Amino acid sequence: MKQAGLFNGRTFLSKVNGGKVTANYTPRKPVFRQGDLCDSLYYIEKGKVKLAVVSKRGKEAVVGLLGAGDFLGEECLAGQAKRLTTATPLTECVIVRLEKTAAIKALREDPEFSELFLAHLLQRNIRTQEDLVDQLFNSSEKRLARILLLLASYGKDRQPDLVIAKISQETLAEMVGTTRSRVNYFMNKFRRMGFIKYNGDLEVNSSLLSVVLYD
Repeated sequence: MKQAGLFNGRTFLSKVNGGKVTANYTPRKPVFRQGDLCDSLYYIEKGKVKLAVVSKRGKEAVVGLLGAGDFLGEECLAGQAKRLTTATPLTECVIVRLEKTAAIKALREDPEFSELFLAHLLQRNIRTQEDLVDQLFNSSEKRLARILLLLASYGKDRQPDLVIAKISQETLAEMVGTTRSRVNYFMNKFRRMGFIKYNGDLEVNSSLLSVVLYD
């Protein structure tokens, strides 16, 4: 199998003839909602998106964080009829919507590229499993540190300091699965230790990784 790192979303978009619409999304305006018809694939060109599920009692659980270069809604390719999650932008986003039939046609016409796309989705699946383990076994402090690093695209940027567009502590609390007061406590702790800075946007130092790795 080809290396997943060779996958290029923009190349995939160029192979899709028709059935493409690019739109801007503002924070908290869902791309799609849980229960919506599952008839399209989306590609994030810019911004961050939160995937969440809501129980019948109204309790929300965050199941994924996606950024530029990621696809979402890929369950439509497997015949899923209804959306299982709600996809909500955390920042200003530019997202391309691909009709299911157009995406499938493009993948069928290029088997080699289909293989790369599959590898890309498998990587996403691994990350989702890591998110689940994080929720089940790690402390709120570790979960917050990991979320901040993911939001700052740690590992995709070689710069020592990573910047996150403005995001509220209420939103972070929802994503971590704790209270705003706990998030505020840990954020102040991270700032005192030099892991983060507030300067309009939130600046995350890669040294925050030590919180995630500390056992």
